[in-house]
Amino acid sequence: MLERLNITPARYALIARTALVAFTLIVVTGVAVRVTGSGLGCPTWPKCTETSLYTELNTHGVIEFGNRMLTGFVTLAALLALLGAYRRRPYRRDLMRLAVLLPLGVVAQIVLGGFTVLYDLAPGFVMSHFMLSMLILVACVMLDWRARHEPEELAARRDGGSGDRLLTWGIRALIPLGALAILAGTAATAAGPHTGGTGTKDIVPRLDFKGAETLNFVIEQHARIATLLGIVAVALWILARRRGLARAARKPLTWLCVLLGLQGVIGGVQYQLELPAEIVWLHASLAATTWLAIVWVVVAAGELQARPARAPGTAGEAAPAS
Repeated sequence: MLERLNITPARYALIARTALVAFTLIVVTGVAVRVTGSGLGCPTWPKCTETSLYTELNTHGVIEFGNRMLTGFVTLAALLALLGAYRRRPYRRDLMRLAVLLPLGVVAQIVLGGFTVLYDLAPGFVMSHFMLSMLILVACVMLDWRARHEPEELAARRDGGSGDRLLTWGIRALIPLGALAILAGTAATAAGPHTGGTGTKDIVPRLDFKGAETLNFVIEQHARIATLLGIVAVALWILARRRGLARAARKPLTWLCVLLGLQGVIGGVQYQLELPAEIVWLHASLAATTWLAIVWVVVAAGELQARPARAPGTAGEAAPAS
């Protein structure tokens, strides 16, 4: 009877993709909560108000409460990914290890989100909340990618790699650069006018380690890091083309370059317009999408090609005595 609960690889790939979409969606709605000033639309946790689990009928309460309700969908998607990995046939340990991270991530986000509300949207908690989401998205992308490739395909990629150590290491460098750019972006938001409590008239502390110059300082650092990230991405795309990498293999890099270019334009527009909420929401949401593209580029690049073993008597080794 339990065999009826077994899941095919194709069906599990769909479950993994659903989890990826769910975790991305809650990031986008979480950004909406912040830029609309609805972070304290539900001022307590785990209840929405002191006396009720539900929100009062006002815009900001509905936005924050809706984001909390979406957590239920995300939790369901994470549990299905975990149970699906257990019931997938043939069973794969690598998928199980990744799937475990999703419900653990949900629990961590719920706890951190609770502290964020209890400490009145303190910048450190809000920034940590977003960065933790980025870490969970790494697991989601990896699970989605591996669920769509059988072990034989993954082994072939591991053994062959891209055949280019410079290109592969360059692609891997996108991860720390992307993480730094996003961290600086969260700092810019924390120092800016969208502290998360303006809509409910709550006073929320801003990031101000440099006083009145904090916002300009973090924006400058964010712009520099993002520019460097864009230059590296374009350079890698050019290198991949010059090294003869197939167009299909360059596709993730192409999308990343397009997204980074779009982000640069939107970032410039929002700065010139003095950070309107709608454009800040678009910029931050696209940041999550760009992060997905970075992780996609890395997982699609394959493993580093192993260095060939040197034969006895080759250069660099002492020849045996005669």
